[in-house]
Amino acid sequence: MTNPALATLLRQPSGRLDLVPYAAMLDLSFERVDDELQLVMPFAETLIGSPGRLHGGSIGGLLELAGLFTVIAAQPVGEALPRVRPVTVTVDFMREGATQETRASATITKLGRRVVNVHAQAWQVKDGQASRDKPIAAAHINFVLDWPEK
Repeated sequence: MTNPALATLLRQPSGRLDLVPYAAMLDLSFERVDDELQLVMPFAETLIGSPGRLHGGSIGGLLELAGLFTVIAAQPVGEALPRVRPVTVTVDFMREGATQETRASATITKLGRRVVNVHAQAWQVKDGQASRDKPIAAAHINFVLDWPEK
């Protein structure tokens, strides 16, 4: 099941995501910007794929986690939490990821009792300005919710 501590953390204005091992490895944190959950992945040498570029796996992982955390944050407060499992993750790489901070957010396009469809985008901050109008990647993700037995 989803960790209640993670769900509580995601309701805060900002924080680190060290409760999830892969998020900790990517050094992820989050911020709420105009009620949108944005994940922040700072650049690190360990994220380089080919010289001067982020590895596609780190970008794909960032997008999947943005979708996952958005689904967890959308669950009703005070109720039992489901286990959230990705079924399909389709990533479209639009341009190379430079060696700098990368952000991602997700939008739920369908929130059902068993299936959730999500669209996520990743963009980079250049010269202190977020360039959301030029995403480096986008993903369509389908999650299945497994609810605890009553």
